[in-house]
Amino acid sequence: MKTLEIRRHSFRKTGGGSQLSQQGVTYARHLGATLGPFAQVVTSVVPRARETAIAMGFAVDYELVTLTADEAALVELERSRWWTATHPFPALARLITTNGATARYAHALAAGWRDLLTAIPDGAAALLIGHAGDLELGLVACVPYADHGTWGAVFGICEGARLEFGGEPEHFTTVELLRAG
Repeated sequence: MKTLEIRRHSFRKTGGGSQLSQQGVTYARHLGATLGPFAQVVTSVVPRARETAIAMGFAVDYELVTLTADEAALVELERSRWWTATHPFPALARLITTNGATARYAHALAAGWRDLLTAIPDGAAALLIGHAGDLELGLVACVPYADHGTWGAVFGICEGARLEFGGEPEHFTTVELLRAG
């Protein structure tokens, strides 16, 4: 069995921007002391994701370009506004079942996560630091038959999930949501 831990980046500077704030560095440092070890650490190319991993105490093995530039997916996502729903994960799952551009993007994210895990040894874990929206999309695509209605709100700062990967053929078998507090 292999494990993938996905986490949203830490707090960024006031007013937006790509870098972490001092609060974000401190928060990630404290959380990182409770995590690991990881055979692979992967982040998005956006600086705040890489900075989160480093503040957690982990060297970054590589970065991924994950934020979609697909105009059709962006339009579908904006039209659905799934993140504002009372139950955002089921709303996202419904959007993915339409098999449009958003579904293609979600399944591409899930395929990337599978590829990450196939490269590590059995019994090992990988850490992926990414962004709100992408993490939820990939997670629903990885476990499409889960009870998404029990998953709660979209991921907050440094929240995410731990997924188990195994079986024959290998697939995501279980998911544990990782919430703040």
